[in-house]
This record gives sequence, structure tokens and C-alpha cells, in this order.
Amino acid sequence: MFETKIVIVLRDDLATWQKLNVTAFLTSGLIAQHPAIIGEPYKDAAGRVYNPMAIQPVVVLAADQETLRKIHLRSIDRGIVPSAYVEEMFATGHDAANREVFSRFNPMDAKLAGIALRAEKKSADKITKGAKMHP
Repeated sequence: MFETKIVIVLRDDLATWQKLNVTAFLTSGLIAQHPAIIGEPYKDAAGRVYNPMAIQPVVVLAADQETLRKIHLRSIDRGIVPSAYVEEMFATGHDAANREVFSRFNPMDAKLAGIALRAEKKSADKITKGAKMHP
């Protein structure tokens, strides 16, 4: 049904709270890059309005650090701009601090906690090769 695929890959050794936090941050980055993935507001039977959400499913995968690094490099090689979250961001408290700590790393030395991307389905599958469905 969709020509693209939204994929979030989380490092497999994160605590549950970290996985949820990283997923939320990475999703916000994809929405900022691709605002058209957000649909219309929801309404309940009483007519109350709720926030709109993504128009397509999001696949959540898990991978070890080395596989995340490969996914990161593959996305860059294919010209895909991902959302990325490095481990050191867990110790910061606001956006400016997140960007500052993120800027200290390159794709070869970043300790990724997660990465998210939206790409054509076949490309997304090739980029995320090696990651498994999140349990």
C-alpha cells in the first residue's frame, strides 16, 4: 500500500525506558523531515478531537551496536538522512545539550542507541539488513 517504509532500529541492550525515550525522539525527527506522514486529526464518537498520527505503520527493529553502525553507514551511502540518537544523549537534559554531545561523534565512533529512517521499501530493507524484529 505504501511505497516507503518507516523503520526504527533500537540497540538491543537498552533498558525499556531508554528504548521508549529513543523511539519518541527518533520519531519526532522523522516527522520534522517528512511532515506529510502525519494524517488528519482523530475524532471520537462524542466529537472530541485528538492529535493526528502517522499515516503509515512504523516497523521497530533491534540490533547490536555493530549492526547499528552498518545501518548508519548504509543510510549515509544511499543519501538517506536518518534520525540518530547516541548513548551520551541520555545524560543531557535539553535540545541544545543533545546537539552538542551529538556533534562530538562521527558515524565510525558514535555509540548509537537507535536510528530511524524513511525510504523506499526495498532500500529500507537493504539498509536495515541484519536487524531483527523487536521482541
